[in-house]
Amino acid sequence: MEFLKRYLPIAGLLIIIISVQLLTRATDTAYYLTQLTMAAYYSLVIIGLCVLMGYAGQISLGHAGFFAIGGYLSAALTSNDFSAYQETTIMQFMDKVGFLVQRQSLYGEALLNFHPWPACIIAVTVAIIIAFILGIPVLKLKGHYLAMATLGFGIIIFRIGLAAEFFGEADGISEVPPFQLFPGISVNGDFADRVQNYYIAWGLLLLGLILLLNLIHSRVGRALRSIHGSEEAAEAIGVNTARYKLYTFVISAAFAAVAGSFLTHYNGGIGPSEASVIKSVRYVAIVAVGGMANLWGALIMGILLNFMSLRGMFGTYDDAVFGAILILIMLFAPQGILSLRIKNIFRSRKTDS
Repeated sequence: MEFLKRYLPIAGLLIIIISVQLLTRATDTAYYLTQLTMAAYYSLVIIGLCVLMGYAGQISLGHAGFFAIGGYLSAALTSNDFSAYQETTIMQFMDKVGFLVQRQSLYGEALLNFHPWPACIIAVTVAIIIAFILGIPVLKLKGHYLAMATLGFGIIIFRIGLAAEFFGEADGISEVPPFQLFPGISVNGDFADRVQNYYIAWGLLLLGLILLLNLIHSRVGRALRSIHGSEEAAEAIGVNTARYKLYTFVISAAFAAVAGSFLTHYNGGIGPSEASVIKSVRYVAIVAVGGMANLWGALIMGILLNFMSLRGMFGTYDDAVFGAILILIMLFAPQGILSLRIKNIFRSRKTDS
């Protein structure tokens, strides 16, 4: 029963994913798949942040920074020319193990770049290392002190992306090559591969969802819930709160970096806006709307709100809308909008009786 309860919703989600794609094909609205693909990658960040906030009880306003680390490093390693360093020992080693590829620029110039696979692995590894080093001192803080510390980290990453020539400065990085996952299957923004990329993005999101569901229903998940309830009580029963909080922080950072890497290859580029503070605020707002301890709620709201934003439904007030959403949810529904509805139903029943 526990197995069915955990995985039956995933099977239902898979049916919905396939049905949506078939519906867009039947109605000649395949252009919706572009925003749905991007929303899936952003939602990968959100479900990782949901576990950190809702189960470990740690707020982060710097997850856009980890997203940018994954995206910027993947883009820089696969786009910048490393021919000048070709004779160095480390580059020769990289070439021997197949990490480097020769390709031509739009102007016919020979370029030496990293293959997207090792570039992605390096980017995610760097994000994990930074999250580990940052998390050791930062996660000792609580409340608004923790929020301010992670916010400072996000600002640092934003300024590095904005100022570093290696990362394209204010213009960002463009002409990022496709990410060939397997022969004939690649992450790219070509119209002809729109359906393929839709399933890649949602497949990655489903994989991440399964991993996190297994995590929160394991012994680790029970420890995280005890930490969220009361760190002092968790410590008293023998839970190593510092270790669990750190590991959860690292996992959520890895999710953000993977999403950043894949979305960058899908879009063919990345700019400083992906590391901006408002992006981190958006992620926190969406988790709050869905329910900080509700993985499915965060996923649903992540897809819905990101899709609406990407379709331009909020217009020039896009950032203001997400800020307002966060304020309203914190004031009137701190457990998420879905829990508010449930509470209202119970209240109305009590009133009727």
